[in-house]
This record gives sequence, structure tokens and C-alpha cells, in this order.
Amino acid sequence: MRLLERIGLPLLKSFDPETAHGLSIRALNMGLAGGAGPVTSDRLRTDVAGLTLPNPVGLAAGFDKNAQAVAPLSRTGFGFLEVGAATPRPQPGNPKPRLFRLTEDQAAINRFGFNNDGMDAIGDRLAAAPRDIPLGLNLGANKDSADRAADFATVLRRCAADVDFATVNVSSPNTEKLRDLQGRAALSALLAGVMEARADHSSCKVFLKIAPDLTDDELAEIAEVALDAGIDAIIATNTTLSRDGLRSAHKGEMGGLSGQPVFEKSTRVLAQLSRLTGGKLPLIGVGGVGSAEQAYAKIKAGASAVQLYTAMVYAGVGLAGDIARGLDQLLQQDGHATVADAIGAGRDAWL
Repeated sequence: MRLLERIGLPLLKSFDPETAHGLSIRALNMGLAGGAGPVTSDRLRTDVAGLTLPNPVGLAAGFDKNAQAVAPLSRTGFGFLEVGAATPRPQPGNPKPRLFRLTEDQAAINRFGFNNDGMDAIGDRLAAAPRDIPLGLNLGANKDSADRAADFATVLRRCAADVDFATVNVSSPNTEKLRDLQGRAALSALLAGVMEARADHSSCKVFLKIAPDLTDDELAEIAEVALDAGIDAIIATNTTLSRDGLRSAHKGEMGGLSGQPVFEKSTRVLAQLSRLTGGKLPLIGVGGVGSAEQAYAKIKAGASAVQLYTAMVYAGVGLAGDIARGLDQLLQQDGHATVADAIGAGRDAWL
């Protein structure tokens, strides 16, 4: 699988990024990525928020926006998948071009704006998708919605029966004023509505995805609200608006920055959130994960699991299995019998 990817990746990079992404989804559905299933071992197998993961390396939302490649992705080595974001009604998103490779920085900038087929089409695909590994859906709000907070509950009601977890995404920078929903009052009301919508599907876990560009006070508020709301986990973090230290010609493009430049910032937020929540809430670390060492660093900073996306642009979907196998070795070298043994072991280094 890795050899085929090494041959195909240069070809994909000859296309504009959004076209290349569409071709990668097609390649997956044609079986070109191969894979026999999740990488797993006694050390890697872990529980997060009541979900049993064969390994703690997951796919972040945004890669398979419309749940079109769940089956092949579940065979590429991942321990869990998150698709979406889905909004109540289909929407085209922002004008193209809206995705940019920052090759020199091993990063990407996107300003998609929640382009997706809508909850009904995505929900039908989720209902038909195999769930050999835990499957989640990122919830979004329509750009022109009169009540964006209600949109999250609407999508959850439609799709909760066919996913293992749903992520409240109030941290995308590409829908105007969406991040305003991270404030205490707005977030409390939004989560209350989502938890009420989840009442008939209690097996569906509710996660919250936050931005990396929060002040210490804002992060403390979010931790308090999340604990009070009774959600099941926090995903830290989404893309950043920061452009510090970038070299690429595309560094001035508007949108959210992901990839290697986000690693340190997102990991510091993760560690701080781990301190604030005191182990009462599982955390999933996202942002700049491109190696087993970086996945391990997130876990030692306080994450129970990690997710990746942008690194696959440069290394292919087989990277997930490579990271899981490397993580297994790192855990063994440090004498950890399980992933849980390593959670937070190096948190203080990031505070």
C-alpha cells in the first residue's frame, strides 16, 4: 500500500489541491489504498469516552466530508474515523480556490466554509456504512441559518442512530461569527440543546471541538462549561488563524491553517485543557500530528487519542498505520502496558 501511495502522491500533487482531494476519495473507493483493517495490539487497544478503539489514531473531520469512503478508510489502519462536517441543508461553501498546499511548511490553509451534501444525504450514507471501528460525525451549521445553535441539534437528531459519536464544531474559522459560539453563555445554551437532542440516542457520545486561538480565560470557561454540560470528550484543536513562521507563498491566504506549524500551539492548549479538566474528561489531540513521536507527545500532554488529516496530504492515508505501529513501539520502549498508562505523563513540559 505504501509503495502504491509513493507512486501516486506525486501525481496527485500535480493537480490543484481540491481536485487532488476528490481524486483521493475516488482512489479509496476503487480499492487502490488497500489495507486489511485497523492496526492493533494489547498496548494500542484503548477506551475513550466509552468507545473501544483498536488504536488511538483517528481520522479528523474534513477529509471525508460527505461520508463517501467510510468502508475503505476503515481498512487503512485507523482506530476510528470522523466524517463531516454535515449541516442541515446542503451548501456549496466558499468560492474556489479555497484549499492551498503550503509544501515548505508541511501545512495547508483552507476556507471551505462547510461545503457538504447536507444531513439527509450524509445520514443515508452513514446508515449504510460498515462500523468495524468507531465512526463519528462532525456537526456544522448552515451559513445562512437563522439559528445556528439549533442546527447542531437538528443534525444530531437526524444522524445520531448511525454514528458512535458526534462532534459539535464551533471552532471552524471559515463560517463568519461561528467561533462566537465558544463564549460561555452561547456555548452553554448550544450544548444544552445538543444534549437534549441526544436523549433518544444515549449510545451516541457528544464531543466538542475547540479552536487553538483561545485566551487562558476563554479556555478555562470552555472547560467549565464542558464539564457542566456533561459532554463526553473535547477535541483540541481545530485550525488556527495564526501565520507565525510560515515560508510558503500561500501564507497570506485567508482561512484556517493546519499541519506542522500548528503542532506546538495545539499541544500547549491540549496540556492546559488537561490541567483544567483534571482528568474528568477525555481529550483528543489534533493539530500537526505527522509521526508516531508527535502522536505520543500529544498523549503524554494529556490526550487519550489523536487525529490527523493534513499530514496525509504529504504522506498518504497509509500514514495512520505507520503512526499506530510506531506508537506501539514507543509505548513498549517506555514500559507502558497500555495507552492509558502514558496519558499526561509529560504534560508539565507543555505548561
